[in-house]
Amino acid sequence: MLSDQEVNKKLYHKLEKLITEKRNPQSMGIDLASPLEIAEIINREDQKVAESVEQRLDVIAEVIELVSDAFQLGGRLLYFGAGTSGRLGILDAAECPPTFGSPPEQVQGFIAGGKEAMFVAQEGAEDDPENGIQAIDKAETAPPDVVCGLAASGRTPYVHGALNEAKKRGCKTVFVTTVPAEQIDIKVDYLIDVPVGPEVIMGSTRMKSATAQKMVLNMITTGAFVRQGKIYENVMVDLMLTNKKLVERAKRIITIFADVDYERAGQLLEASGGHVKTALLMALKNLNASDAKKLLSEHNGFVRKALLQIDSK
Repeated sequence: MLSDQEVNKKLYHKLEKLITEKRNPQSMGIDLASPLEIAEIINREDQKVAESVEQRLDVIAEVIELVSDAFQLGGRLLYFGAGTSGRLGILDAAECPPTFGSPPEQVQGFIAGGKEAMFVAQEGAEDDPENGIQAIDKAETAPPDVVCGLAASGRTPYVHGALNEAKKRGCKTVFVTTVPAEQIDIKVDYLIDVPVGPEVIMGSTRMKSATAQKMVLNMITTGAFVRQGKIYENVMVDLMLTNKKLVERAKRIITIFADVDYERAGQLLEASGGHVKTALLMALKNLNASDAKKLLSEHNGFVRKALLQIDSK
């Protein structure tokens, strides 16, 4: 068994090789830069992120379909990460219900150290793979759930523990990281490696690495929910009316697509029980709420498919 010093030294040398831990030659003078120069340096580096993500669109598309299929079978998308990566998973999960009208349990984020770690770093929580295993168990993870690990460095023990346990349980696994595939020593079903290069501030993966991960997660959940009929054209029509802003947005959506005024949009929304897609069909095809809901159900919630059926008659 290795001593603590030997274990620490092994980690030291592993970090030394990671691209996220390298010094960025483009920002070595940032400590003497003016505010404008600082902004310019960061902006130039950020522009490289989208190009790096573009190189992985094929596998991202596969994951979109994977998650959509899982949703169709009643499965969940579960994110596991530590630090910034964990917070990004929780953020993406939290935004899904108000945007897509999805149940809160359908997309969930888990962070090493628990809820407290969302706001205050819980030192050492990410270092034990057993914590990831326990998180998987607590979530009662099982197929058809999809487990997505998030780790900029690709090596976080908490995330590895979660992914390995998920695989044992027969779940499909996805890993989003910002180091190249050759630096990853865990086997997953789908690896989305987006090597964004050294950070502007060495090792500060809250910067380019976080931006890359956020872009990927946006694509996965947005893409999966588009495939679930949550969008009509390019408008979110399954939003939950949880505040006044969203109620007014719903009315605006109805007036955009249907030839009705503000007052009529409000009446349709009320008659539909606050369900925007139902109100849209009512407005566009002069249906009552019951018939509109039935038609949506027949087409798995796809507004466009429902409209096409009516138009084909």
